[in-house]
Amino acid sequence: MSKTWSDRFDEGLNPFIEGFNASIGFDFFLLEKDLDASVAHAKMLARTGVITFEEAKQLENALEQIRRESLEGTFKPSLSDEDIHFAIENRLINLIGSLGKKLHTGRSRNDQVATDIRLWLREKIDQIDKELEAFQIALLNHAKDNIFTIIPGYTHLQRAQPLSLAHHLIAYIEMAQRDRDRLQEVRLRVNICPLGSAALAGTPVPIDRKYTADLLGFDSFHLNSLDAVSDRDFAIEFTSTSSIIMMHLSRLSEEIILWCSQEFSFVNLTDRCATGSSIMPQKKNPDVPELIRGKAGRVFGHLQGLLTMMKGLPLAYNKDFQEDKESLVDTVQTVTACLKAITILLEEGLNFCSERLSETVASDFSNATDVADYLVSKGIPFREAYQIVGRVVKLCLSQKTLLKDVSLEQWQEINSVFDEEIFKILKSENVVAARRSEGGTAFERVREQLNYWIDRFSSSKK
Repeated sequence: MSKTWSDRFDEGLNPFIEGFNASIGFDFFLLEKDLDASVAHAKMLARTGVITFEEAKQLENALEQIRRESLEGTFKPSLSDEDIHFAIENRLINLIGSLGKKLHTGRSRNDQVATDIRLWLREKIDQIDKELEAFQIALLNHAKDNIFTIIPGYTHLQRAQPLSLAHHLIAYIEMAQRDRDRLQEVRLRVNICPLGSAALAGTPVPIDRKYTADLLGFDSFHLNSLDAVSDRDFAIEFTSTSSIIMMHLSRLSEEIILWCSQEFSFVNLTDRCATGSSIMPQKKNPDVPELIRGKAGRVFGHLQGLLTMMKGLPLAYNKDFQEDKESLVDTVQTVTACLKAITILLEEGLNFCSERLSETVASDFSNATDVADYLVSKGIPFREAYQIVGRVVKLCLSQKTLLKDVSLEQWQEINSVFDEEIFKILKSENVVAARRSEGGTAFERVREQLNYWIDRFSSSKK
């Protein structure tokens, strides 16, 4: 079959260059959206009198036949089709003859592909949002069961202060919500229609861009034809947002990997989400979080690739844009798969070891700040109180004891303001309960946070 543009040329492409130039091997994912956009374009051409309504109906029927052929597996474009747009156009001409050649009136592949990608990405953003919500709910379910489970809180990966485990998990719910908010902001800029901008300068054909945009569910259409065909900001924004999602998943994955190590033993992996070693029969490996941690770099790379692709491009369309598709597709697939995997891991793959966690928080100095706060309540300036407690910790370390092991007499030798209340303050559950500031880890505050998220997810289901 001759190229759509071949009458301009005397010779055919070098076979290697033909393959190098073609995108049909990886842009087939746009077929459904190209058909949707083509149907809308045909209806618009009829509405504006460029073609008849009968011709539009014939075009629509033929496009729907191509859709059926694709579902049945009988629509099989070849390398000579170059891309999915030409593949559909060539098949259309085969089906209905010269009428098929009218469909491209008033549009270009440049605005066509920009429209298709936006339609496809809009749908994928909605799917990823649902996966993020499922991830949040999985975290929430664990949080509801672990309000009074106490876990060491860390700064610099050193024991800092004890926390409600639910409080720790809610932190990731908050991160995921910011991810969802960012996705919705990106969606607003994705949902702008380029169709009708043609190659770069618009078209003399009397088209109705608003009508086409409305048919395709776009909020608006591009006001500048140059920007419409050359804009890939939305792809970069999406990949940037996806990189932040992956960064959050990787942080949680890293914690799970640490927690299920023998050194921590905060969680047990179930057989549903772990694998074994080929030579060490005792091992159970955290493959799911490790893979997610590794795949984060893959998405980061796609972001860098898109930025680099765009940084030197003059207006308007350039063939470089062909490189956006594989990056976007792989980013969508990777983020979606990782969200599904970590949600399953949370639902089926983890059991928190509450007894081990209780033992851990009872055997460290993460209650030291509370002793300083106790002294402040007795009128001692915080910085002075801080130094007093530091000396006590130093003494305990030299004697290989904990603050709870210091006798009342010893406390009072250090400072006479100490009384029996100090032993109550040192208990980990009281340390957690004392942090009542808004957003804090006190059990009552955690309950408030949980209720907020329970109500929010319940509202989203209505």
